[in-house]
Amino acid sequence: MEVLRRSSVFAAEVMEVFDRSPTDKELVSQAKALCRDYINSRLVRAGVSWSKPEYHAPVPGGKLAEVSTILLRLGDELEYIRPNVYRNIARQLNISLHSETVVSDAFLAVAAQIFTAGITWGKVVSLYAVAAGLAVDCVRHAQPAMVHTIVDCLGEFVRKTLVTWLKRRGGWADITKCVVNTDPSLRSHWLVAAVCSFGHFLKAIFFVLLPER
Repeated sequence: MEVLRRSSVFAAEVMEVFDRSPTDKELVSQAKALCRDYINSRLVRAGVSWSKPEYHAPVPGGKLAEVSTILLRLGDELEYIRPNVYRNIARQLNISLHSETVVSDAFLAVAAQIFTAGITWGKVVSLYAVAAGLAVDCVRHAQPAMVHTIVDCLGEFVRKTLVTWLKRRGGWADITKCVVNTDPSLRSHWLVAAVCSFGHFLKAIFFVLLPER
């Protein structure tokens, strides 16, 4: 696995945002940085190697790094509840991974469906889990460039759909409120709801995409 290089300039800019109200552009930039970190974590876990340009990962100890850690922790919980839901996304959607348009359209269709009934942190975590699952599929099928397409799509979706909601909560740091010390055997209701939501609409998305593929 390629050693990830960290940009101190980028890190300083991102961390500074947490000391004031973030702009739309900053929230999107943070969303993409979190997505890269989430995807990289899942690629490492899957034992998949890939080549990529400089990767801006949250600096250890920084506030964005804390958000990333919590996002990954919640993602672990979500994927634990339904281990097969967030794997083999491409196969479940029956899409080709050789077309940027197909991958983009499929991801954005799934993203839109996740939030049809409103926005919650559980659904945001689900969005990242879908992005990572699809990214793993792309790398395994020799389409590593698609990872950047997925990250860009997530950023665009955040810009159009989630930015206002994030600003009302003061930004990404609000996700830290989702973590409480409870019995590990008691699964959070919001995570269960996110899984159920994704499971129910996955087949619907398949039928929407199938005629065009």
